Amino acid sequence: MKKVIYKYELEVQDIIEVTMPIGAEILDLQVQNNTPCLWALVDRSEGKEVRKFRTIGTGHYIWDKEIPCKKYIGTYQLQSGFVFHLFEVPF
Repeated sequence: MKKVIYKYELEVQDIIEVTMPIGAEILDLQVQNNTPCLWALVDRSEGKEVRKFRTIGTGHYIWDKEIPCKKYIGTYQLQSGFVFHLFEVPF
């Protein structure tokens, strides 16, 4: 089993679905060239799975009954000054 680090560019939208190898371990969330990106440690020999994330702006309500947040991933800020918080949600 050889693991590598992959980068996943994210859209700035409420719900994001990302296809990655099963069991990928999310390492970091940062902005690169004004695009939010996830870096994950992955095993390329694993099959693929879709993981779902939720973006919430600072000061916005979190409606957990509609789309429950599972795990906090990180916070990022765009050049525009907007600050967003990313959570993984159950699929």
